[in-house]
Amino acid sequence: QVQLVESGGGLVQAGGSLRLSCAASGSIFSINVMGWYRQAPGQQRELVASATTSGTSTRYADSVKGRFTISRDNAKNTVYLQMNSLKPEDTAVYYCNALISTSRRLQANNYWGQGTQVTVSS
Repeated sequence: QVQLVESGGGLVQAGGSLRLSCAASGSIFSINVMGWYRQAPGQQRELVASATTSGTSTRYADSVKGRFTISRDNAKNTVYLQMNSLKPEDTAVYYCNALISTSRRLQANNYWGQGTQVTVSS
């Protein structure tokens, strides 16, 4: 059984910063990719940022490049999202996602956190 738990969301003014955290726990053999998605009401869920195990291979949505930074602490099975220069359009529920294998032989599966609300006021 695998669980992802996010924290760090909140309400901030435009230009402010937040740091989101996501910790994975449970029967984990290995974690390949961890990342963050977000979804605003009435909109599709979109990838914000992702990182491989090494942390040297990262992806960012064009809308957040230069403002957000993803990082990982593999010893803690945790991924972070540092969000700076926040804009009202960043307002959404942010979901942690991880590609996790629970066995040496089994294919990895995607797991999702419960989501954390980020609200940016103008």
